Amino acid sequence: MAGLYFEEFEVDRVFDHDLSRTVTEYDNISFSLMTMNTQPLHIDHHFAEQTEWGKPLFNSLYTLAIMIGMAVSDTTQGTTIANLGMTDVRFPKPVFAGDTLRARTRIISKRESSSRPNAGIVEFEHTCLNQKGEVVAICRRAGLMRKREVA
Repeated sequence: MAGLYFEEFEVDRVFDHDLSRTVTEYDNISFSLMTMNTQPLHIDHHFAEQTEWGKPLFNSLYTLAIMIGMAVSDTTQGTTIANLGMTDVRFPKPVFAGDTLRARTRIISKRESSSRPNAGIVEFEHTCLNQKGEVVAICRRAGLMRKREVA
């Protein structure tokens, strides 16, 4: 199991995740249509050409999913009980098909669960960067994490 248990997380530890992902036009259109997001800014080249961007914007919710997904293998693979929520989600720069994304995670806080003696809550700050090193997404996420079993 690659994920860390609650006890193994250290506040302010930073993970620079090795995975990177070049996003494609197919990704953008497929995700947008699968999620019923018919925003022409994502799926209509002609419409998008008339905007300030000049081309389709990559769906921000897919960017969010990729960013968090890139963190799983280093942090929570198999040790998460539940995702408790996300806050402070921001997209400071646009993402376009052809951009290559990578992610970084910092541990913001951790505390014992008051209702589950076998778990604790860890707050993650995920940051997504493009190939130019520009921040394209950031969010805070709380996860209910397993503790190591006591023998």
